[in-house]
Amino acid sequence: MSGGISAGLAAGAKRDGGFRKISGAPWFTSMVTVALLLAMLGIGGAVYPGFLSEQVAFNLLIDNAFLLVVAIGMGFVILSGGIDLSVGSMLALSTMVTAWLLQTAHWPPAAAIACVLLMGACFGAFQGAIIHLFKLQPFIVTLAGMFLARGLCYLISIESISIDQPFFVAVSQTQVPFLGGFLSPGALIALAVLLLAVWLAHYTAFGRAVYAVGGNEQSAAMMGLDVGRTKVLVYALSGLCAALGGVLFAFYMLSGYGQHGQGTELDAIAAVVIGGTLLTGGYGYIAGALSGVLVLGAIQTLIAFDGTLSSWWTRIVIGALLFVFCVVQRVMGGKSR
Repeated sequence: MSGGISAGLAAGAKRDGGFRKISGAPWFTSMVTVALLLAMLGIGGAVYPGFLSEQVAFNLLIDNAFLLVVAIGMGFVILSGGIDLSVGSMLALSTMVTAWLLQTAHWPPAAAIACVLLMGACFGAFQGAIIHLFKLQPFIVTLAGMFLARGLCYLISIESISIDQPFFVAVSQTQVPFLGGFLSPGALIALAVLLLAVWLAHYTAFGRAVYAVGGNEQSAAMMGLDVGRTKVLVYALSGLCAALGGVLFAFYMLSGYGQHGQGTELDAIAAVVIGGTLLTGGYGYIAGALSGVLVLGAIQTLIAFDGTLSSWWTRIVIGALLFVFCVVQRVMGGKSR
């Protein structure tokens, strides 16, 4: 009798240990996000006719391509143990600078885009250098960057600047056939950036340094890693992604405006966390940004299909999801790194 009880306890402990091992794996929260996304799509398909059509799914990516690029940059920052609150303002500034260079200065599109991307990278690198050299909290430094970038928008113009440059208009209207539907050039660019970011994070020395710094900065320094260089590069990458997100948003909206990107920094953080990356750093997958962004897009689409709910329900649901995912990360293996 006692032998049977002991065997049962041992089997239970083995199962519990197996569950803890699975829940503590780095990919666990990301898989939870994918399961949530599939559940939302399934519910939407059951309730709303046409919800599961190919083009509705593709529109999730088309409408949120700029957010995916911004979330990728934010993912690197959070993996390094930091935060970047300036990305939404940098997105708006990028749309304004792009629009001004095209419409007022009459620059060629390639030169305008290159200038904007360089601006974003330099702005981010400056923030990273300030954070490292003066040992300041990323929250405060990037909050200052957020106000600075947003203010610079209104030095250019307090009004929206429409873009009618032929190349931008052509790109905005282009539909690339894909699996029975179509994607926009912006969506394809976002997917290409995601693939490049996954390679950078998991197959390069820079990516390993980012994880090491985010896991334990002091240990990373003792291992001989250049912590300062890694931080500067991480924030430069975030600024570059925010600027590229601004260019994609300019393609999407065909305008530059100082009010563009309001709250984008919070959406990007939410997408990264929902995608399975810990806010404390050193744990998660860059690819999780895609599932996080698609979850946010699916929430918006479900509310749009319903037609009776206010758009503010999007924020309510996202807030609830963030609470849930923070608890999941903490209780079910978030510290196993």
